Amino acid sequence: MGHREDLLEGAKRCLLAKGFVRTTARDIVKESGTNLASIGYHYGSKDALLAQAYIEMVEGMSDAFEGGGELSGEPGSLERFADVWANIISTMREPGSMWRLSMEIVAMGDQLPEVREHLARAQREGARGIVTLFHGGSEDDVPDERVDTVGYFYLTLMMGLVAQWTFDPKSAPEAGQLAEGLRQVIEAAIPK
Repeated sequence: MGHREDLLEGAKRCLLAKGFVRTTARDIVKESGTNLASIGYHYGSKDALLAQAYIEMVEGMSDAFEGGGELSGEPGSLERFADVWANIISTMREPGSMWRLSMEIVAMGDQLPEVREHLARAQREGARGIVTLFHGGSEDDVPDERVDTVGYFYLTLMMGLVAQWTFDPKSAPEAGQLAEGLRQVIEAAIPK
């Protein structure tokens, strides 16, 4: 690997060990075996590097979200809804889950404006990708209006789950509870 890749991998390890706020440029350099100047040369800043590392970590979760490509239920069904959420929740159970970083950026975002800016731009593509998990199809075919509604609906649910699993995993809901809650909301919304 070159310095760019070494820095990215070192930044990922630092994020998991220390989080955004406590990771220094020197930590990344030590972890990656590179030098301080290479951070500016390849990424522009430490915060831009950390944001890119986090984005890559989240993108790397897509295989886990898909359950290794074995999603059950028809796209858009309650069965698919429960299956995808079960896969997402399983990533939150892992020791040292990277999802606590999401809570850190929410809580400390104003101290990390460059990181927050990078992540806000990536969030839109995350919303586009999550639509296809639940509803099938290709990301290229998801219209912006669907991203703005359905995509952000799922991202909002995910952030709520991340908060609950970070704060109190013993009482955080399971996928079946989410699916039943959605079923009840739909049932109540349909006039009889």
